[in-house]
Amino acid sequence: MSNISKWEKDFAGLSALSSTADGRFHCGQDGVRAIAVTGDGKVEFIRFSDHTMACVKSALGYPAYYPVSEVSIERPIKAVLMDLDGTTVRSESFWIWIIEKTTASLLSKPDFHLESEDLPHVSGHSVSEHLQYCVDKYCPGRTVEEARRWYFRHTHHEMSEIMAGRGRTDAFTPSPGIKDFLISLKGMGVRIGLVTSGLYEKAWPEIVSAFRSLELGDPKAFYDAAVTAGFPLRQGEVGTLGELSPKPHPWLYAETCRVGLGIPFDQRHRVIGIEDSGAGVCSIRLAGFAAIGLAGGNIEESGTRGLCQHYCRSFEEILEIIK
Repeated sequence: MSNISKWEKDFAGLSALSSTADGRFHCGQDGVRAIAVTGDGKVEFIRFSDHTMACVKSALGYPAYYPVSEVSIERPIKAVLMDLDGTTVRSESFWIWIIEKTTASLLSKPDFHLESEDLPHVSGHSVSEHLQYCVDKYCPGRTVEEARRWYFRHTHHEMSEIMAGRGRTDAFTPSPGIKDFLISLKGMGVRIGLVTSGLYEKAWPEIVSAFRSLELGDPKAFYDAAVTAGFPLRQGEVGTLGELSPKPHPWLYAETCRVGLGIPFDQRHRVIGIEDSGAGVCSIRLAGFAAIGLAGGNIEESGTRGLCQHYCRSFEEILEIIK
């Protein structure tokens, strides 16, 4: 299969462009063969004769270019890197609801509701990216900093209610088949990394709640490595890097594997990532790993199914691929 036909296969679901949004590359110029963009407009892929680059755009003004490495799956598999929201735990609808409540507070309209076309833009990325989208569309007179204050106010309240047993009982539900899948990986000696763009204060209660339901004990003892987007910057507090470097940037997956699990880049073909979102699939691929897409998220809508080495509808299917 030629490089061009492989490009056509991998990027068939994306939309073709004549130039990148920043005007840096144009089809037919400087060796550029083709340019394509994901369904949410977040990642642009630029194809040259012998390599591909990707530009991860930024609503906050900090885009970045990355090389796109060739990937494959070689056995035995050393590690599986797994997304949290939508893959390990079904919680996307809860966090979208928090975004909705935040926007309603900014607008002083308690009955505000997001539209269906908003959904790809309020899941899979960082909190600030989600909020910037809503500010731009619904309340351009406000700032993302104001939105963040409302977001964390709602988050703290709802998480406190959930941990006290008074909140939404449907907020964090373990994905079907996840317990048997995780136990099977452990039995095979495959190391497991948890990777999430969620901030620690929202992500960790999710996984603790799910592990209680699954009766799998302490998630810190179960996972071989876990990386979140860290702690938010607030007035008078110290935060960590996370809002400008989440999925679809490669850093969360790269750090989990290279630093958390100690697996070097030249052994990346023995590592796979599992995601249900287009942003997550791009993150895995830009980190240099093969991606297995899990149905139920927005992979189809984002046009990134071609970037997946496999696309499965259950963890049972994924386990057969890993064996």
